[in-house]
Amino acid sequence: MNVHFTRTRAILSTVGLLLAVGAPTAYAGLADRAPAERGAPYVETQLFFGTARPDGGPAVTDKQFMAFVDNEVTPDFPDGLTVQSGRGQWRDASGAIEKERSYELILLYPVEKAGASDRNIEEIRRAYEKAFGQEAVGRVDDRARVDF
Repeated sequence: MNVHFTRTRAILSTVGLLLAVGAPTAYAGLADRAPAERGAPYVETQLFFGTARPDGGPAVTDKQFMAFVDNEVTPDFPDGLTVQSGRGQWRDASGAIEKERSYELILLYPVEKAGASDRNIEEIRRAYEKAFGQEAVGRVDDRARVDF
């Protein structure tokens, strides 16, 4: 019985070893085939809006921010956008770390509209800085593939 157990154990070990050695080869074959890309090439822009006013005035309210989006953003990006509320911090021009309620605005637009969209986004940033006395509006751009 002990010999049978040892032989079974040796066979299972050999099978396990063959599977372990063969698996990377099998998976490598799958990796060589790129999955079909979905969606169209888009640009994703994230804008970060603070709500604290450097002059110590009252913080920008939800109602004020959404009115800003309706009046300044939606006309240039009527196909859609996303607004998220958050908490953020950054170092201001005087070196102080400011912690404040903030908003993230996410815009998606086709790559071929990037030039016109860039101009519109810069106008949005300047308009917010001016309207609410902000030092800056943060911006991040990235390429994306988008499918609706």
